[in-house]
Amino acid sequence: MSDDELVYERVFHAPRELVWRCLTQPTELAHFWGPRGIVTPVDGIVVELRPGGRFETLMVGPHGSYRMVATFTEVVPPERLAWVEPSTGMHTVSTLDERGGGRTAVVITQRHVPEAMRRPEARAGFLTSLDKLDEHLHLLMQGDRS
Repeated sequence: MSDDELVYERVFHAPRELVWRCLTQPTELAHFWGPRGIVTPVDGIVVELRPGGRFETLMVGPHGSYRMVATFTEVVPPERLAWVEPSTGMHTVSTLDERGGGRTAVVITQRHVPEAMRRPEARAGFLTSLDKLDEHLHLLMQGDRS
């Protein structure tokens, strides 16, 4: 792994198809995208789920807003999703692997990560978004969509 690469791995207690849905549908992404304390309104999310399609999110927090603009480079349902952010050159690849027992391992590899996003506080914030995804999946598995 190079200095400008980050890897996150999390095992979720949810089937791969449900995790995929959460990672690719605006109504689901709005529940967890961005660090804790940040909201991502569904009307600020664009998902054109195909290679060359747009992927955009608008994250709003107490110190302003941040728009992530990317282009999908790979879409292989329900196992692999990749995009590149032209403004930074950062490339993100998410792989979803069934682990049995209704569990799914998600490995997120980011290359060409800008220095600010490699700082410990930024990495901790990214982990809180995975915590939010875990909480959202738990609610969905319980049948509660609130």
